[in-house]
Amino acid sequence: MDRVPLTARGFAALEDELKRRQQQDRPRIIEAIAEARAHGDLSENAEYHSAKESQSLNEGRILELESLIGRAEVIDVTKLNGETVKFGATVTLVDEDTEAEKIWQIVGEPEADVKSGRVSIASPIGKALIGKKVGDSVEVRTPSGAKSYEVTMVRFQ
Repeated sequence: MDRVPLTARGFAALEDELKRRQQQDRPRIIEAIAEARAHGDLSENAEYHSAKESQSLNEGRILELESLIGRAEVIDVTKLNGETVKFGATVTLVDEDTEAEKIWQIVGEPEADVKSGRVSIASPIGKALIGKKVGDSVEVRTPSGAKSYEVTMVRFQ
């Protein structure tokens, strides 16, 4: 089995989601199924079919979370240091065309969230940044075309 690198924050978020799905969502869905069954004929009972579909999706996600947590390699970013970009680094970049500044943290795939400034180590930008230092230029191929950035800061927090 492949290990899954995660920050401590990302690991905690997965554990919280698993706990919520097992302790809150699962009983709520079971109750919805029982209530829908009480309405009679199951073959034409939309509420029953909807609840069963919710149950299937929830149980599938629980299995996925259990697998991720079991394969997790938790990396404490606060104990990392150095001048080169590696897993866990928070990198400040300046777009060489627009001078716009972007800040990204390199994280594991399950915790990546572009809107929150966290990109996967396996993403095009994550791959391009690994091993770079302050002052280095990096070219990233994106769906909207190639982008060039300059690394202006690397920190671990």
